Amino acid sequence: MAANQNRRIVVVADPAAQAKTAAERIIARIAANGGRVAICLSGGSSPKQLFELLATEAYRPKIPWDRVHWFIGDERFVPAGDPHSNIAMARKAFLDQCAPPANVHPIPVDSADPAEAARRYESELKSFYGADMLTRERPLFDVVLLGVGPDGHTASLFPGYPAVEETTRWVTEVPKANVEPFVPRVSLTLPTLGSCREMLFEASGSGKRAILTRVFAGEDLPANRAHSQGETIWLLDKAALPENYRE
Repeated sequence: MAANQNRRIVVVADPAAQAKTAAERIIARIAANGGRVAICLSGGSSPKQLFELLATEAYRPKIPWDRVHWFIGDERFVPAGDPHSNIAMARKAFLDQCAPPANVHPIPVDSADPAEAARRYESELKSFYGADMLTRERPLFDVVLLGVGPDGHTASLFPGYPAVEETTRWVTEVPKANVEPFVPRVSLTLPTLGSCREMLFEASGSGKRAILTRVFAGEDLPANRAHSQGETIWLLDKAALPENYRE
């Protein structure tokens, strides 16, 4: 399978090895930046093991928590403590234990509606970045974590939805999800997600095999259109690999 947009596939044995490899890649990116670091987290179940690993004694001391800022690639428009909240899962897994509260940047679900939440988060990102336009010379994020859904979506950018085509806004509302839970979402756009030194996709388990086959075949899916201006890494365990995959 040919590389696409600087895409590189890294195969590991199982989800535990996947979490360890992802943690080591994140720590290496943090170490490469001696200043303020920005990490964009993903939601869903895929990164949970990674997040919990970052809070362990083996990894927690390796992260300079005072200079690392944590953002989120998308959020379900539900109350902050709702079980479906992406940031709530990350908080429980590691952020509340490890990160200074001022360094955690959730999407504001206390807004009147998803459109207002998108505007507020875009404003926060621009303030953090220090400019209203993203430039290739200065990526917004050091690492962006992403997953892939059964329909090929990534973040909350669903196939055929207007949000996938958005190129001027940094953050957009998604009035209705294409998969459960069927609640409104707020999502970073493809150009914003791509403003990073490394984009790291995680996918594991045989349930991902069908959609990964479509992605790696080059089908026009949001997950295939998401790529970093730096490195784009697909970190897969063996159970997720398409049957026709050849290293």
